[in-house]
Amino acid sequence: MAPLTHTPAASRAAPEQNTPAAALDLETRLALTDAAMTLWLEETLLRAGIDAAHAETALSPADFSTEALTAYAARTRPARPLPDLYPTPVAAVLQRAARRLETDGWCRGATRDATGARCLYGALRAEARDRRQETAALDVLLEAIRRDVDPDAASVPAANDACISGPREAVRLLEAAAILADARGW
Repeated sequence: MAPLTHTPAASRAAPEQNTPAAALDLETRLALTDAAMTLWLEETLLRAGIDAAHAETALSPADFSTEALTAYAARTRPARPLPDLYPTPVAAVLQRAARRLETDGWCRGATRDATGARCLYGALRAEARDRRQETAALDVLLEAIRRDVDPDAASVPAANDACISGPREAVRLLEAAAILADARGW
């Protein structure tokens, strides 16, 4: 067996930089980024033009504003669901319900309103895979509401309509309930 030897750092050769970005100065990297963005915008404009041709509508230069291009790009990118952070099923349901309220909106007085916004119960009902998950999530959420908002809350729908001040509080309560459910292994 060969003895281990120590090579001093000064005698070791520095590895060569193989990454092109490391050898480029800031101005060059900015120019490359600008070129890449220009190509992306041209491709987006081309797609918008093709889509407009299929829709038989003429596009004006105003249709190519930053807002219009951003909205078009958002529509053409496929939505990817975010992974559940909680391994426990009830906590995952509560977390998905919080995400649903963030994206679809929150409402009072209805499980789901005309715009697609949901109440706390409606969001849980939409995300639960079965009745057992829904019931367990409602129980944990009611406990979180009683801890943080109203100790006398009779039910989640009643608290949603009477005690919750807005969408941020609704999302915060769902997130608090998810933490509680995960701590219990639910």
